[in-house]
Amino acid sequence: MVEDLVGLGLYLHIPFCETICNYCNFNRGLLDDDLKDRYLGALGREIETQSDVDRVDSVFFGGGTPSVLAPAEVSALIERCRLAFDVDSGAEITLEMNPETASPERLEGYRAAGVNRLSLGVQSFRDAELKRLGRVHTAERAVTAFEAARDAGFDDLSVDLMVWLPGQTLPHWNESVDILIGLQPDHASLYLLELYPNAPLKDEMARGGWRQAPDEVAAEMYNRALDWFEAAGYHQYEISNVAKNSHKSRHNLKYWSGGAWIGFGCGAHSTRGRRRWQNVSDVELYIERVNGGLSPVGSRKILSVEELLSDTLFLGLRLSEGVDLTSLESRYEVDVWDRWGKDLQLCVDAGLLHENVDRLRLTRKGMLLANEVMSVFV
Repeated sequence: MVEDLVGLGLYLHIPFCETICNYCNFNRGLLDDDLKDRYLGALGREIETQSDVDRVDSVFFGGGTPSVLAPAEVSALIERCRLAFDVDSGAEITLEMNPETASPERLEGYRAAGVNRLSLGVQSFRDAELKRLGRVHTAERAVTAFEAARDAGFDDLSVDLMVWLPGQTLPHWNESVDILIGLQPDHASLYLLELYPNAPLKDEMARGGWRQAPDEVAAEMYNRALDWFEAAGYHQYEISNVAKNSHKSRHNLKYWSGGAWIGFGCGAHSTRGRRRWQNVSDVELYIERVNGGLSPVGSRKILSVEELLSDTLFLGLRLSEGVDLTSLESRYEVDVWDRWGKDLQLCVDAGLLHENVDRLRLTRKGMLLANEVMSVFV
């Protein structure tokens, strides 16, 4: 069973970075101190206007690079959340962090501000790969940042690694995974590199003659890493995420399990029941709207029951425990096997789904080809 989904989540978008990575497709821009100050003022005002009586059990600072903010700025935003919402005393408060910004003083400041979970964007423990991605930190700096976070008192540390990087081989990937497991993080996210059409990395790969490994090698990288993490005592709970003990990401579980969250800041998404809305993406327009007393929401949608059903199946299949069909069929009054049984059986026969009439659950092979399985419901 998925835990801790009864509370509301809050997401705070910090769209600033000191440098722009050549593969990134998130809503972000280069850090400008004046713009940052005006943005934080608007962000605080937006939080104040969205007060709610529901209990909040997770707050997530995402970006961009939230660790460009000083601890005092993070503290002020957390306090705004506490004043506007019923933030639980045991709420998970996560801050995404670039290892390059992880000084002992900054880490201690974040801890004192109320941050109790860090997500370190390491991506690789090989300097050549980090350079190709446009990352400013080194592998040594990443290890130092992790150790400094432990010294600052963080006992809930997550690390991101990226697989299928240009020029990456299986031994290279194994080296990064081995170093990460040796550090013993509480949580790890293993992301497959997606090459977006407008990403500068595509042109750099062409100029440098760098290629991604063949699909079968990428699959071996993924499977090898999961085997090693499992042997080290981690549990895979989602396609790209593993955790020790009770260290699953409470906030991210809301995304995959039908939870509710409110997003603040430019481009931030929100979900409550069938309602979906998104703020305008442009930073200046966002500031102008909030400061002018206008809603920063740029688009709204109410999902039909059919859309919500597809959403539930599509996202729920990302979880290792899959989708409880008894609960789903009671909620939506639909028999999944009657409606999609022919296509689902083809997935079972191909080794992509476990054969179980009560639960839809991807196999390890199916996790690598998840989009093919999920397309059944689109």
